[in-house]
Amino acid sequence: MPIAYDAKVTNMKIASVIACAALVLGASGTASADEFTKEDLARWQEQFDGVVKEGRGLWTDAKLGKNGVVCAQCHPNAANTHPETYPKFQKQLGKVANFWEMVNWCIRNPLEGDQLAADDPKMIALVSYATWERRGVKLEPGKH
Repeated sequence: MPIAYDAKVTNMKIASVIACAALVLGASGTASADEFTKEDLARWQEQFDGVVKEGRGLWTDAKLGKNGVVCAQCHPNAANTHPETYPKFQKQLGKVANFWEMVNWCIRNPLEGDQLAADDPKMIALVSYATWERRGVKLEPGKH
């Protein structure tokens, strides 16, 4: 009896895997990953614009640090941040770093604040804002 039961369980597992694969493959239909509706693009742009606006607010918010200094004091309108040149060697960090790591350096040092995780919504907003301010500038990773 246990052998017949094991065979049934194994057959059920195989059938489940095949059914799941069929669903996944069938669910994709004919749409490809780079096909978007106008509604999708409008919704995504609205979400991005909101994150950029939040980043602009943080850029000028003394609450990001602990001493009243704001990002905009050294970098008005994200000037001289050059997110398009990252990753690159950053002397202050002593290594090749991504832009968010340099943002954290500024938060920890001039602002005397607590660093943010790379995926923290505030970090994403700050990086989005600085990158948005540099829109149209050629990407040049590693440039100084």
